[in-house]
Amino acid sequence: MSEPSELLGSVDADEARHARQLAADANLVVVKAGTNSLTDEHSNLDDAKVNKLVTDVMDLRRQGKQVLLVSSGAVGAGKGLLGLTDETVEESQALSTVGQSQLMRRYTEYFEQFDQTVAQILLTENDLEDPDRFTNFTNTVETLLQWDIVPIINENDAVATEELRIGDNDMLSSSVAIGIGAQLLVTLTDVGGVYTGNPKKDSTAARIEAIGSNYAAVQKLVDASSTHGFGGIQTKVAGARAVSEHGIPAIIAKSTADDVLAKISAAEPVGTIFIPTNGDDDD
Repeated sequence: MSEPSELLGSVDADEARHARQLAADANLVVVKAGTNSLTDEHSNLDDAKVNKLVTDVMDLRRQGKQVLLVSSGAVGAGKGLLGLTDETVEESQALSTVGQSQLMRRYTEYFEQFDQTVAQILLTENDLEDPDRFTNFTNTVETLLQWDIVPIINENDAVATEELRIGDNDMLSSSVAIGIGAQLLVTLTDVGGVYTGNPKKDSTAARIEAIGSNYAAVQKLVDASSTHGFGGIQTKVAGARAVSEHGIPAIIAKSTADDVLAKISAAEPVGTIFIPTNGDDDD
């Protein structure tokens, strides 16, 4: 296994620059926002965070790009609104319905400041796996995009009991990006990318700017870090890798970074970029 320090520069610089340019040139972008990027420490929706996300998305829209927003936060918002902490699966399902309405109300209000219309789409695993249902989904998305509407997608937690766990929307956003033929997936999180360790506990952890031929070694590091309370990064890495294997660049970046999406669209080195591999195995 490679040492953490060896991973930082192990991807060819020209490959990384090319991938960042592909990301900048993308016209159809899937942006995924996690719960911590939308709520405060008490699970209440944070208006400043939601407003920043909307502003960042509109940075892309003003460039003529089409954007799908995959948004977590429904269960968390429901917990914050009702003041609950621990809950059963059944209560989590009910909380998601409370929180989802709050979430969409905020999105509608903030996007309206930019005269931008949004639409809500709730999906389950069945919608992704059943060919007819997925065709209906993609047809709806294509129509909304033709109308210059931003689709806001979330897991249908009210009926998808098995998906009520951390990271589910990471794989959902990956599946959506691949299925609709997106040209870029951006995962926004409270951690600024993939690190050589858990940056929440290890002050020496360094950000890995690019992942490609070093993926196997990075995966081992992520697995080791995840055993110490950093589990959310595993599904983010898995989702980004799946997208990159379909020739699509993927970026994991910090949601609170200034102008994060605008910088990505300017080919600046933001977060961690996954080099498109087109299915190549780099073990």
